[in-house]
Amino acid sequence: MMNEGLLTAAYIVASVLFILSLGGLSHQETARRGNIYGMIGMLIAVFATIFGSQVTSYEVLAVAMIIGASIGTVVAVRVEMTGMPQLVAMLHSFVGLAAVLVGFANYLDPASHFEGVEKTIHEVEIYLGVLIGAITFTGSVIAFGKLQGIVGSRPLLLPARHFLNLGLGLACIWFGVEFINAENVAAGLIPLSIMTAIALVFGVHMVMAIGGADMPVVVSMLNSYSGWAAAATGFMLSNDLLIITGALVGSSGAILSYIMCRAMNRNFLSVIAGGFGTKAGAVGGGSDDAGKEVVSTTVEETALLFQDAKSVIIVPGYGMAVAQAQHPVSEITKKLRDKGISVRFGIHPVAGRLPGHMNVLLAEAKVPYDIVLEMDEINEDFPETDVVLVIGANDTVNPAAQEDPNSPIAGMPVLEVWKAKTVIVMKRSMASGYAGVANPLFFKENTRMLFGDAKASVDGILAKL
Repeated sequence: MMNEGLLTAAYIVASVLFILSLGGLSHQETARRGNIYGMIGMLIAVFATIFGSQVTSYEVLAVAMIIGASIGTVVAVRVEMTGMPQLVAMLHSFVGLAAVLVGFANYLDPASHFEGVEKTIHEVEIYLGVLIGAITFTGSVIAFGKLQGIVGSRPLLLPARHFLNLGLGLACIWFGVEFINAENVAAGLIPLSIMTAIALVFGVHMVMAIGGADMPVVVSMLNSYSGWAAAATGFMLSNDLLIITGALVGSSGAILSYIMCRAMNRNFLSVIAGGFGTKAGAVGGGSDDAGKEVVSTTVEETALLFQDAKSVIIVPGYGMAVAQAQHPVSEITKKLRDKGISVRFGIHPVAGRLPGHMNVLLAEAKVPYDIVLEMDEINEDFPETDVVLVIGANDTVNPAAQEDPNSPIAGMPVLEVWKAKTVIVMKRSMASGYAGVANPLFFKENTRMLFGDAKASVDGILAKL
């Protein structure tokens, strides 16, 4: 059994390591070290909690830990990098469900009840923890379904949906008052249970109403919710480390959501309102493209363009992740750089379906960090670029964001690839992207479409080089 002084010291060390972990994850060069800090901090936190005074049944806890560790190991081994957004969404749902279960257990525990003001504060903590946890749970499950393709990516826009959300929110407030004013546990359990059911429905409706293009923001937002749910659970249990960890996750998730919204020229309330991408029309994107035809190219022609170029920018998207083409892309990069050709990568903040997804894929393929640049760093260089290779990206390179004020993505910052001398777009077909928004880039005079599987195409280019 660990004494209180040692437990507090362990929690402080773990908290510092978590902060260092977040700092390390802010840069590609230090991300591995940040991960290590986080793992060590969590290991200290887990063992400190296990040997704390509140744990009395080690047999049950050991069984639970073995089951959880076994499931986590299997998932970590089996899940591909393309499935990371879905995995993150599902893990958020576990945090939300845990907050709900802990909240109910804490409320029903006779040893956890207080008197007077302390009772009111504690019940507010329980209520908020269950509320946020329930919304996080079902919202994350729906996000998982959308990312996995089980649920359609288009938003479900019910009539008077904003009034429905308002009504659900007011109902939660009213039941909260009833819960706090309840005379006993049995009476309070009724409004707490009804609120939980409402919050579960609200989580489903909230994420169902959000379009596919906003999913990176949704994942980040749910990450923030899970943090605040954990912080509320920490207050319930009087666990300082859980409060600190939840606050770190909640605040960092909120900041990341803000960054994602800014990168898409969206605000948080409009994301919650949903509807992004519902105005998508034909593939051409507007009347200006009516009757136009795309110009196709071949692997051989693309390889020749690369060999004659002095500067190349590669823009990866989710299509590269699905095809797992990052490794041959890395080999192409090495070949071209060996010939003295400048090769860089342009990454949009919401490329893929998870913030940082493309950066992780390129790091996995050992692409040098110094040639992987963010949108703001590389956008002004496209006019001086000979060849741009777009691999599976769509919405993040859509000129309609600047050229069509009626486009659903009007005003969204994008990678201005069309300003380069030649643009090669790798796609399986002429279908619109995940947001369902048409892309006039395909019809530009300097654009060449290389149809087919991305990995097969880059393998072919590599062979020709």
